[in-house]
Amino acid sequence: MNNPNLSVDTLQRRTSTGGTEETAGISAEVAAGKFRKSPHLIAGAFFTVYLLLSARRHAANLSTGYDLGIFTQIVKSYSELSAPYSPLKGPDYNTLGDHFHPVLALLAPAYRAFPSSYTLLVCQAALVAFSVIPLMKWAHDVRGRKFAYWVGVSYGASWGLAKLISFDFHEVAVAVPLLSLSLCAAGRQRWRAALLWSLPLVLVKEDLGLTVAAIGAYAAWKGPRVAGLAVAAFGAAATALEMLVILPYFNPVGKFAYWPAPTPEETGLLMQAAEAFWPPVKWLTVLMIVAPTGFLALRSPIVLIALPTLAWRFTSPNPFHWGTDFHYSAVLMPIAFAAAVHTVASGRVTARRLVPACVVGAVVTGVTFFTHPLHELVLPRTWAESAHVRTADELLAKIPDGATVAASNQLAAQLVDRATVSEICLFPRSFPPSEPPQWLIYDDKDMSDPDCAAGKAMEAATPDVPGYRLTDRQDGISLFTRVTDEGQAVSDPGRPDRP
Repeated sequence: MNNPNLSVDTLQRRTSTGGTEETAGISAEVAAGKFRKSPHLIAGAFFTVYLLLSARRHAANLSTGYDLGIFTQIVKSYSELSAPYSPLKGPDYNTLGDHFHPVLALLAPAYRAFPSSYTLLVCQAALVAFSVIPLMKWAHDVRGRKFAYWVGVSYGASWGLAKLISFDFHEVAVAVPLLSLSLCAAGRQRWRAALLWSLPLVLVKEDLGLTVAAIGAYAAWKGPRVAGLAVAAFGAAATALEMLVILPYFNPVGKFAYWPAPTPEETGLLMQAAEAFWPPVKWLTVLMIVAPTGFLALRSPIVLIALPTLAWRFTSPNPFHWGTDFHYSAVLMPIAFAAAVHTVASGRVTARRLVPACVVGAVVTGVTFFTHPLHELVLPRTWAESAHVRTADELLAKIPDGATVAASNQLAAQLVDRATVSEICLFPRSFPPSEPPQWLIYDDKDMSDPDCAAGKAMEAATPDVPGYRLTDRQDGISLFTRVTDEGQAVSDPGRPDRP
């Protein structure tokens, strides 16, 4: 009696100890039955953890207009059958000129039913938690229950996913389960599924077409050559089309917004190549990606699929792309852990060496738990509401639904559900001159944008900003309302989120 959910070596161990093949088969059925619900239970536990962390941060005004506010405005626009406009990015700004993420339209029905930023956080937690399941099932088939639990817990608690969950919401949350499904299928040599699961990545973000190309190249190397090369060409062409045609078309200045800065002519090719490997924080990032797997990932060619993401990040002039902050490493976590499982599946590591590798990975996961955001759930301050947050909520409540507002970064995320919100650091350019925002609200304790010149002007305003009247100021939070030339408060209903 054979069971695909039981690893071959487990069956061999059981039959070699004197039991019959039938007895081993029955035991396999029992073991598989006990494990069948485990991946879903682990995924459910991580869904709860992810949602609690992101929801508590949002409730504590730690989420930001950049980026939860922007993505809420995008999904809200889709729910209204509009192009994805975001006033936080600028007046009538179509975000398809910023990043290519039409896949977010799939979240519109959920937002329509539950119009709240929390809806995006729930969807993100569910998408990332689901990605645990394919990896655990494959790990169980390869080496049994204990290895599957190690993979599930280590992956779910990995720092790259934790940083995604803690930093608001991002479109790459959709890429995480797609990569998990695609790479697990590739590791099992289920090439059709692997290639098909990779294709939607081109709708998640413009650079992920190169990841699709890498998956296609891997399939062409290890499996069906023609289909793999076709997918590789499709992925590369999709990235080229998005960066060279679609994004410039919708961008206000007519070009892709994130091209690297031109290199000085005196900088040679060798120096340019060397810059991709320096400063050392880039090496630390690579170390941090493979260390949670006990370095097992380094012994599988699947890990090479991470190269396109690492390449654009390390050649970027933006230092934020180089390190372990923010959400940029989330898409690398399923690649690293799929590579680790593939290493074990292919027999590149013996059972005696597997245990020390898993111990190393567990230690790394344990350490990063306390250095990265998941540990915030066990801190009392996460569950306490500060007086400053209560004051902010009171002042935000004075802004009526449907109003137009220019807000500081962390307060903007609290308003996008019910108002048309722009970034106060763009004020007065945040709305057309004929339609200045009806309200201004600024928190001088918001350190998420310390270089905000408009915000500093709000702090220094005594007592008013030209064209506005100070309505209330408490605990460093200032609320202004627009007034007419005669000094009367403007009571227009505001302009819609889309033209």
